[in-house]
Amino acid sequence: MAEIRLTRVEQGQTKIRNVPIAVTPEGFWCCPSPVVFQKTLKPSSPPPPPPKTTAQRKQTPLSEKKLAFTPSRSGSINDGQRAFGPEAPDAPTVSASLVPERVPRPKVENLPRKVAIEFGEPGTSDMKVVLLGKQGFCVKLSVHKNVLVEHSNFFADKLSEQQSGSSCLEIEECDDVEIYVETVGLMYCKDMRQRLMKQSVSRVLRILKIAELLAFNSCMQSCLEYLEAVPWVGDEEEEKVVSSVLRLQSEGIGVTPVLKRVSSDISKPPKDTLSHIIELVLASNEERGRREMKSVVLKLLKENNSASSSTGSADVCHETLYNSCRNCLNLLLSLFKQATEPVCADKPVDNKEPVVKQIALASDNLSWLLEILADKQAADEFGVMWASQQELASLHTKLPIVSRYHVSCITARLFVGIGRGELLPSKDTRQLLLQTWLQPLINDYNWLQHGCRSFDRKVVEEGIGRTILTLPLEDQQSILLSWLGSFLKAGDSCPNLQRAFEVWWRRTFVRPYVEGQGSSLQSDSSMTS
Repeated sequence: MAEIRLTRVEQGQTKIRNVPIAVTPEGFWCCPSPVVFQKTLKPSSPPPPPPKTTAQRKQTPLSEKKLAFTPSRSGSINDGQRAFGPEAPDAPTVSASLVPERVPRPKVENLPRKVAIEFGEPGTSDMKVVLLGKQGFCVKLSVHKNVLVEHSNFFADKLSEQQSGSSCLEIEECDDVEIYVETVGLMYCKDMRQRLMKQSVSRVLRILKIAELLAFNSCMQSCLEYLEAVPWVGDEEEEKVVSSVLRLQSEGIGVTPVLKRVSSDISKPPKDTLSHIIELVLASNEERGRREMKSVVLKLLKENNSASSSTGSADVCHETLYNSCRNCLNLLLSLFKQATEPVCADKPVDNKEPVVKQIALASDNLSWLLEILADKQAADEFGVMWASQQELASLHTKLPIVSRYHVSCITARLFVGIGRGELLPSKDTRQLLLQTWLQPLINDYNWLQHGCRSFDRKVVEEGIGRTILTLPLEDQQSILLSWLGSFLKAGDSCPNLQRAFEVWWRRTFVRPYVEGQGSSLQSDSSMTS
């Protein structure tokens, strides 16, 4: 039966790091939470000073004795503190009332800076491994050559290089002494997988790192089996696992099962997968599910904007989105034609409801696709497509506002995008967009304010005004004078573009930038012609 013998080797000025140790029937194991042992020894209230008894006087020379732990008990190395198993031969007999009492904290000069650990049956080890950690901390392991050589190619190579009479191996600059000791202890463990099940992902990654240094292949394989099966919590933990596993690819270790969780061997192009996802979302008739998934897909595509490194993948995404836009536009035009047919116009309102719902759904889908394209700074072509929908705009006035106002939301979003610089259509496209869709938007404006929850009047008005001010001054004048007539008749039922009107006024009457240079401009234009 495996046993660990712990010896206080030397005293010095350096305070040792806590190394929690437990003994199992199969061998050595480091406890994951040493704090648990410390809390069990803390009383709920400060106890009175312990009386000087014979039992306490007998405890004094125990600091110089060899402490033996049997497999049925567990102990923890703490600052000047030991936990004893009842079977320990040198353990004193202490009454139950003294167990919870606080042990006086020893002075720093009485703390050991070296710890000795013996693996296997007492007295059977045939070599020493000395681990030199930080701050002078040292752990001396009493181990067995055959166990180390059998499990670790690193130890096998080191021992083959040493002289035949040497029985001590020193490991310098050991950063993670506790895990190093634990990994060596796993060489004495019959069922590593069962032991790893009790550990956290972060601790197993530390063990995996030491196992890699020791070329402890069976331990590495057990760690990988654990990582393949255990859930990873959060993106940070996933990144740590993947980076650690990728490092092992060159070692010839089977890392594929773990990596299959984050990569696929399926040769299906990403374009087909993205297209299928978008089609599923656009075709959904369930309002809540469609709304939530649109939000999720939009968020994920925004995250991809910064992560996308290849222009080819961006082109694939844009092509997929514009294919969906064209399909939605064709459907929307077909629905408008259907809704304005004389046969449909004479039908009762209840019979028109399916068409109205489909118009609302198609318009909402177009608004969602426009939002994605604007965020990806790829909505210029959408502006051209929408500005060219003269037939749809002509049918717009023939439908009741309750059926058509969703289309005006698309126009409003385009003006907002141009005003923010999210898309930069040409001058001709901007002129055509205002010419085709500004008046239908004005006609629906009162309904949009009161019947559309997501409509932001100030933002839309700022977008319309900024779009108008990007045009030549003559076009600004034509559009704003037409708007002025509508505003003076409708008031709040019309977009308030007075800011844009003021800018145009100042450009025209207050500070003309080319005043006195009209003749030169005319000469330039004549030369060009």
